[in-house]
Amino acid sequence: MHQRIVVKIGSSSLTSDEGGLNRAKIDYFAAELSRLQDEGYSVALVTSGAVAAGFRKIGYVRRPKALHEKQASAAVGQALLMQSYNEAFAQYGHAVAQILLTRSDFRSRGRNHNALMTLQELISRGIIPIINENDTVAVDELKFSENDTLSALVANLLKADRLVIMTDTDGLYTDDPRKNSSARRIDRVEEISEDIYRIAGGSGSSVGTGGMRSKIDAARIATSGGVPVFIGRATEPEDILEAVRGTGKGTYFDTSAHTLSTKKQWIGFHSDAQGKVLVDAGAEHALVDGGRSLLPAGVTDVVGEFHPGDVVEVADADGRTLGRGVVNYASWQLKAVAGLSTDEVRKRVDVSRIEVVHRDEWIVFAGR
Repeated sequence: MHQRIVVKIGSSSLTSDEGGLNRAKIDYFAAELSRLQDEGYSVALVTSGAVAAGFRKIGYVRRPKALHEKQASAAVGQALLMQSYNEAFAQYGHAVAQILLTRSDFRSRGRNHNALMTLQELISRGIIPIINENDTVAVDELKFSENDTLSALVANLLKADRLVIMTDTDGLYTDDPRKNSSARRIDRVEEISEDIYRIAGGSGSSVGTGGMRSKIDAARIATSGGVPVFIGRATEPEDILEAVRGTGKGTYFDTSAHTLSTKKQWIGFHSDAQGKVLVDAGAEHALVDGGRSLLPAGVTDVVGEFHPGDVVEVADADGRTLGRGVVNYASWQLKAVAGLSTDEVRKRVDVSRIEVVHRDEWIVFAGR
């Protein structure tokens, strides 16, 4: 099977500083992704740029902030964006397809499955899916924080061999290289720690919304799902091909995790957690390092109201989230038996499974 590569391109890489599409940039990326496809890779593109492409056309002086103005800009800009992509890829003999998604498409396991089937069918037919958030209908609670996040979710859904996130800097630096001449690029990250977040920096450009921190968030999601990530810049022919081959101009994020089943992806990244279960050090070790289930004896506290079958977060004694899982207890039941042995639990509550969270319905978050 061909290696699957998901490439994310942000607004700043596709538009001018003032807004509006830069056709030369779109032609460049179409050539790069066509080269990947011709080399035998299966490519899916996650793109930003609809709002940036449309706000000038609709008559706004600068990128709008009001939701209805952004949605109107996206409605105009999405058509312009896809027209440009279609024409650009056609020069290289490749057809493209438009996929518009919202957060609810991932939260629903049925819609999640349907999106996967559509993407797989397109890819099997040699069509390049071009995926964007459905900005014209998405409201805040259904929006992705950034299209960086969308790209990570798509990469996990497709069980991609690599996620390539294009940006206007050549990777992650120890400090802002524009302000500190001693700053050095970090070529490889094995674990996304708090130090990595600390140096990631802040917001993006005037036409985009994502900065390096949102790309680190995306890398954390993708690597947790077993997908390695590259974050960097492409300006010359074959730059993206080199990024895929491991010699790109940027930073590589490794992962030791295996790719996740669709069910575990849903548990870890798409579902809404209904509560939180705090555990002691012994339970943390069993869950994170031992690959074991969570038993009531390791529970120290319960936060929120939930029912059997709900997804809950599991956190350590300091409240740091370790992962997520499907809980087999109602919150009131778990409060009643927290810290008790298995024999004592059986005497006090009637549950279908003694495990609070079974290891088969549990996912550990990388870089916890």
